[in-house]
Amino acid sequence: MTAMRRALEFLFSRALRSRLGVAAVIAVLVLGVIGAARLTSGPTDSADGLSNRPNRPITTVDPTAGDDGLTASEAPPSPVTPSGARTPEQVADRFASAWLGRPGMTAEQWQAGLRPMSTPALTEKLAGAEPGGVPAEQVTGPAAVRSRTETFVEVLLPLDTGRLRLELVLADKSWLVDVVDWERQ
Repeated sequence: MTAMRRALEFLFSRALRSRLGVAAVIAVLVLGVIGAARLTSGPTDSADGLSNRPNRPITTVDPTAGDDGLTASEAPPSPVTPSGARTPEQVADRFASAWLGRPGMTAEQWQAGLRPMSTPALTEKLAGAEPGGVPAEQVTGPAAVRSRTETFVEVLLPLDTGRLRLELVLADKSWLVDVVDWERQ
């Protein structure tokens, strides 16, 4: 019993207080965990692990559906404007004029001028905006329209201090501005 007591005393008072002793204990623990995992794990051959693996690759795209690439080979479709409605260029010009505002205009007057040409989502986003925060004073050139789909276009308007980018959508048989973005030049 005294030999066992001396061995335990040596272990706890000297061996485990040194770096080498702590490293040896950690190594024994890691090897023990790895050994236990190997004993309780299943088969080591990867072919034995899957009993119903597919014999060909799994595809998530129908190979007969056509090209699914990002680059389109044909031009985007022209925007469709219902008869009697304003074109995207006309709506963009009117919106830009209303967005630029005029001196002495109140926030309520400014937002009331934008509301007929804006989607409800944009009207909500502009609820706290002030006309004094508009960083330009006048349109300096014609609108450039980039057609994305028949019901979605992007319009770029050059202004005196930058460029106004508007995204218009066809909603309820009229073009409405959905996004306003400002790019300083």
